[in-house]
Amino acid sequence: MMVGMDMPMVLDGVAIAAEIKAEVAEQVRELTGRGVKPGLAVILVGNVAASEIYVRSKVKTCGELGIYSEMLTPPESVTTEELLAMVAELNQRDEIDGILIQLPLPKHVDTKRLLEAVAPEKDVDGFHPVNVGRLQSGQPGLQPCTPAGVMEMLRRRGIPVEGKNAVVVGRSDIVGKPMAMLLLNASATVTVCHSKTRDLASLTQGADILVAAIGRPGFVTEEMVKQGAVVIDVGINRVTDERKFVEFFGDDAARRTTFAKRGSVVVGDVHPAAFAASSAYTPVPGGVGALTIAMLMANTVKAAKLRRVA
Repeated sequence: MMVGMDMPMVLDGVAIAAEIKAEVAEQVRELTGRGVKPGLAVILVGNVAASEIYVRSKVKTCGELGIYSEMLTPPESVTTEELLAMVAELNQRDEIDGILIQLPLPKHVDTKRLLEAVAPEKDVDGFHPVNVGRLQSGQPGLQPCTPAGVMEMLRRRGIPVEGKNAVVVGRSDIVGKPMAMLLLNASATVTVCHSKTRDLASLTQGADILVAAIGRPGFVTEEMVKQGAVVIDVGINRVTDERKFVEFFGDDAARRTTFAKRGSVVVGDVHPAAFAASSAYTPVPGGVGALTIAMLMANTVKAAKLRRVA
């Protein structure tokens, strides 16, 4: 399917995630038939409500797809050394193919040290320096779930990347940097922008593919988007202020109902009005966020194949 220039194509992350999960479930059935059941261990420290909801969703998805999972829930007071011992034990267990440490961790825990302790072949988040190096050099390996999901979305919806000008707004290790590297590996010409970039709009206006991952609600406005660009909105920000609601959504009745009921709505890093200029875009919610867990499942199965299938 090629992108049209009339009405923008809505890149439905929920539908694409369902496609990926169906394929993963089929791969799990094949592996299980060969005596290999992929396994994922998730470490969730303390009682952070948002993290708990997200982790339970991951565990539930594992169950739906036939992946073995277990959740380790050490208390908030856990030390870095205790967590390192936990990771070391998981590294040794053959039935565990993926180890995921739910972030953020308490301030007293050395996050970097902990992430680097995960065996690279079990690093289903793709954060280990070995996997970062493999990504940079174009070698096969485990890639960060959100950027990998974006690439999968573009591929599955027939949106060409080769030779295109891609602009990534945001330089985080989790999304911005690996997103830029994946686009570069797919032969796009890539510009990475951030909070210190001068005259940002002049750069975003030249983007055939614009990825917003800066963590600021509605930051990318209509005049920053080139006509016909593909706009990928990675941001998920909560709006609780009435004035901000009106600024982003005007008299949108459906959003108004949600706002009245919950006291908040979500908005991405792209102002909703900016999507009108695009040829295709990811909605928030229901866009990129929906793909992250699907790609985590895909990474777990990939890790199982790389580790345990000759």
